[in-house]
This record gives sequence, structure tokens and C-alpha cells, in this order.
Amino acid sequence: MFRRIREDIQCVFERDPAARSVWEVLTCYPGFHALQLHRISHGLWNAGLKWVARLLSHVGRFLTGVEIHPGATIGRRVFIDHGMGVVIGETAEIGDECTLYHGVTLGGVSWNQGKRHPTLGKGVVVGAGAKILGPFTVGDGAKVGSNSVVVKAVPAGATVVGIPARVVEHSAQAERMAFDAYAVSADLDDPLNRVIQALGSRTEDIDGRLAEILRRLEGLENTPGEAGDERRAAGGRS
Repeated sequence: MFRRIREDIQCVFERDPAARSVWEVLTCYPGFHALQLHRISHGLWNAGLKWVARLLSHVGRFLTGVEIHPGATIGRRVFIDHGMGVVIGETAEIGDECTLYHGVTLGGVSWNQGKRHPTLGKGVVVGAGAKILGPFTVGDGAKVGSNSVVVKAVPAGATVVGIPARVVEHSAQAERMAFDAYAVSADLDDPLNRVIQALGSRTEDIDGRLAEILRRLEGLENTPGEAGDERRAAGGRS
């Protein structure tokens, strides 16, 4: 138990430069508190004391702003930064080394019993306000951009953004799975934006060609009149 607590404290220092001391983490990090309470409520849930487990999770929600169903499975060295508004459903599974920011929802889209919530692989980063909805898997090292809505499986190493979320970067190389705060970086380029920019450039080219065609047509219309004027002028001189 104490080993797990030490791991949780260490991962805060690794992923939050604002953390200054162990005492600060122990007293001022609601995500850390929520995870410790969840471990107890999850043990009670597995022991069959489901009402007590739900009550403890409700108390944890009141104290931390983080709602974790006691049935959810959470791995080691998971970090919930800021915490407020995080919701983790009953059948959700979170792998080791994952990072979740405030406002994240791991939710279900079905009222049926059984697996209803997502599974996060190892090292997944989920940005603030992101919603991952459904019983699919977000692969190891994937990143979900802030305020994205994910409704289908995400490949390992991919970065997804948007509503609905789409892949904007995909690399299985370990060096590309480095930690990015809020799951996005400044140089991230959306392929949809590239397509729109290409269409804009193509439209400008077409507009230019149409303008040239119209100019030439106007020239053809003026040519017969000018030739007739020249012939009439020649006849008058003769």
C-alpha cells in the first residue's frame, strides 16, 4: 500500500512542475486524494460491500470533485491533474502511467449490463474536457486532445482531436510517445486543415483561370466591331 502511495507521489513530480514538496502533494492534490479513496472503495466493491463502496466514492466525489465508480479498474502511477469534473464509469479500465486532466469523462453509451466504458492502454494522456464514450480501447501511448469527443477505438501511439475525434498524428515509435501536457503540442497539424488549405489554393487558381477566360472572351466579342470600323473608315477615304 505505501509503495503504491510513493509511486503516486513520484508521478506527480514527474508530470506537474508546480509540485514543490511531498507535503504539498499529500495535502493539496485532489486527484491524488481521489485515487487513494478509490483504492479503498474498489477493494470494498470487490469484497461484495457494494453500498459501502458507493458511499465512500460519493464522499470522495464531494471532497475532491472527482467521481470514480468503485467498480472501475485503475492501474499504477496514474495521475489525475486538477481533477475537478473527472467522471470514470463502472466498467472503465485505466492502464499504468496514464494521465487525465480536469473535465475528462470515461463514459458509456448503453444502458445494457456488461462492458460499457472505455479501456485506456498504458501511458495514455487525455486532455482537459475530453469525452471518451463507449466500450472500446484507446491504445498504448495514445493522446486525446482537450475537448475532443472519442466514439471509436484509437490506435496505439495516435493523437486524436476534434468532435468526433480523428487521428492527426500516428507513430508507433517510442520516442513519439513522450509526455505532452494536455495531449497536444504547438506544432500539431490537423490533416483536415491541410485539406481545406489545399482546396482554398485550388479555388484561387480556378478563379484566376476563369478570369483569364472571361477576359479573352470579351476580347473576341470586341474584335469584329473594331474590324468593321476599320473597313468603313477605309471605304470613306477611297
